[in-house]
Amino acid sequence: MPGKAASYNVSTTTVRANATSTTTAPGFIDNILNKIPLPKWAIIAIAAAAGLLLLLCVLCIIVKCCCRKRKQKKKDRITLGNINGSTTASLVQPDLEDLDDGLKEEKRGRLQYSLEYNFRRQEITVGVKQAADLKAMDSGGTSDPYVIVYLTSDRKKKYETKVYRKTLNPVFNESFSFPMPQVDVADTAVVLQVYDFNRFSKHDSIGELQLQLADFDLQHVIEEWRELSTPSKNEQEHLGEICFSLRYVPSTSKLSVVILEAKKLKRMDTDGLSDPYVKVQLILNKKKWKKKKTSVKKNTLSPYFNEGFTFDVAFEQIQNVDLVISVWDHDRVSKNEQIGKVFLGCRATGNQLRHWSDMLANPRRPIAQWHSLQPVEEVDQTLALKTRFKLPLPTS
Repeated sequence: MPGKAASYNVSTTTVRANATSTTTAPGFIDNILNKIPLPKWAIIAIAAAAGLLLLLCVLCIIVKCCCRKRKQKKKDRITLGNINGSTTASLVQPDLEDLDDGLKEEKRGRLQYSLEYNFRRQEITVGVKQAADLKAMDSGGTSDPYVIVYLTSDRKKKYETKVYRKTLNPVFNESFSFPMPQVDVADTAVVLQVYDFNRFSKHDSIGELQLQLADFDLQHVIEEWRELSTPSKNEQEHLGEICFSLRYVPSTSKLSVVILEAKKLKRMDTDGLSDPYVKVQLILNKKKWKKKKTSVKKNTLSPYFNEGFTFDVAFEQIQNVDLVISVWDHDRVSKNEQIGKVFLGCRATGNQLRHWSDMLANPRRPIAQWHSLQPVEEVDQTLALKTRFKLPLPTS
């Protein structure tokens, strides 16, 4: 019996110890919570927020890992090692910028030319010597090349070489002379355009050279090779520039236009000059209204006019008025030809609209500005004129 009593005492002691150990932990946590100077509900809320934040961090880490795996899979698909067959990396679509760079670097061949300026005769001789390694434009791997030569100061006067059949290395040895006053040399470029001849379709452009004469020492004969560049697209012909001033006085309903001068006008006569004059026209509600013109200046491409005109335009009409300035070449024998024109008004754009707006914003103050002449067809199409116009009759 004493052994049983001893074992009973040991077991009871163990139970009490276990009971003590199980009740100690809650008491310890309660002691810590009691020491925090916050209500229990606040402590529980903070713990819940911390747990939620921890859960969000875990989710973000998981999502990021998944995205990395997907990107890695895409890279593995594009790599050259995973592509079957004999395909190459060129099958991957390049960026547009890469395509543009590739076009610029495309070899079109070389052209040998010569330049010789005769100061006494005031003319320049352009020699087309030969070409080498031209781009093949025909299906047979060859081309039928020829060269067009002209000056930017007179694009109507163009020369062509002979056509050489089925060759990428033609020898031309042809020269062409153009009249050119020495004062125009700095503003002129020689253009040599190489084409592939096609009998039954449009001729294909192989490449071109634009030689700014201001970059050359014309005291000596120039002869050199150059790489052909990409042909220019829709280059607009330079027609000249004109300067005029505008002033509008609302109190008197007077619109004043002063034609000051023009420069670098297009050559219209066979002697390389023009006989320019200027027409000033008002258009009201897309219909021709009033017009005046300057005197004719003989044999010049840079005329000075300084002629003024005044129009009566009511303030309520000024928003619906277009001002058209056109430069003409006077010809005694044949019909006068338009060199170029420009229009201003609320329907205009760019410098023309800016000039018109400055005039309206500064009443009674003349506003002068230079404008580049535009092709006649473009301006007429924009204006869409109606030729007939009848002023309203006064009521009796």
